[in-house]
Amino acid sequence: MDRSDIGKSAWAAIGISGVLFAAIMGILLVTRWGMNWLAAVTLAIPLSAVAQGMAWSARFTCRGNPLVRRDAWRTVLTHLVAAAVSGYLWVGIGRMEAAWIDSGLGITGTYKRFLALQTHLYGVGISYYLLGVAFHYMLFAQRASQEAQERALESSVRAREAELSALKAQINPHFLYNSLNSISALTSIDPARAREMCVSLADFLRLTLGMGEKAVIPLREEVSLLEKYCAIEKVRFGERLNVQEEIQEEAKECLLPPLLLQPLFENAVVHGIAQMPEGGWIRLRAVRNGGRMSLTVENSWDPEAGSSRKNGVGLRNVQRRLEARYGNEGQLHASAEDEVFRVSLSFPAETEKTT
Repeated sequence: MDRSDIGKSAWAAIGISGVLFAAIMGILLVTRWGMNWLAAVTLAIPLSAVAQGMAWSARFTCRGNPLVRRDAWRTVLTHLVAAAVSGYLWVGIGRMEAAWIDSGLGITGTYKRFLALQTHLYGVGISYYLLGVAFHYMLFAQRASQEAQERALESSVRAREAELSALKAQINPHFLYNSLNSISALTSIDPARAREMCVSLADFLRLTLGMGEKAVIPLREEVSLLEKYCAIEKVRFGERLNVQEEIQEEAKECLLPPLLLQPLFENAVVHGIAQMPEGGWIRLRAVRNGGRMSLTVENSWDPEAGSSRKNGVGLRNVQRRLEARYGNEGQLHASAEDEVFRVSLSFPAETEKTT
């Protein structure tokens, strides 16, 4: 419920209470104090309208006297004085109306009956004003609670965006560090391949440069980036690196955070292919099943090579980016079976039409 909805609710409440107040007051004037029906209705409707105005005016004293514990006595005193003055004015207006009904409408005895019950009406006026005070404090509290929730939500969104930006900022430097080390190693062994790797690296960085502002990209764009990355690594590993893709057609347009899979491929190269003299393979599977997207990155590895991924930043980055984007709906599971290392991702399937 936004502020406009709260305002509409307040006006609706005042309108309903005005009708009920007039009806109850009219019935009591007739049944309890023996007033003529016409006189009772003529008196009750204007007095009810004035009473609603009194209750509404309480918002100004409430706004000027917030509920602060250290000033509680001042707040109470202010509202009691305002209630007494409002009740007095309300009864005074009622007396003028009753006098007009006597003289203008010719319903004699109305003014006399009103004077007999004006003490009761004075108490009603005070009570109704204080009821308006309670109503407005409740309304202000509701608005304050809503604003606090909005601020908390905005703060959470900004914190999540900042975290995503920080995580994405870690990816390129980490990959760049490894790539530059590889180029450095190649310069003394094969300068031509080192130059080729430099060109491929520049092409990869150019493609990723425009993704800093994007929260998500289609899987087909992510796969294109992975192919650029693998082209860089193939300069170093040649035929030792074999990349396989099994991508469902329906999954290509599904969205995911950019460069989500690149750290997994990098891990597969560093901890798998690079540790095996004969090389190995990396396989990417992508399947959309209903409302879920499933991605699997597998690679061959040598369990006896002594390589461990538990302290790497790649898997942690992927896990945190999934949590930042999808919360509990994003899942990551890593496992090693025989000579295959597998990382499985699962998260809600989104497309550009659904976001």
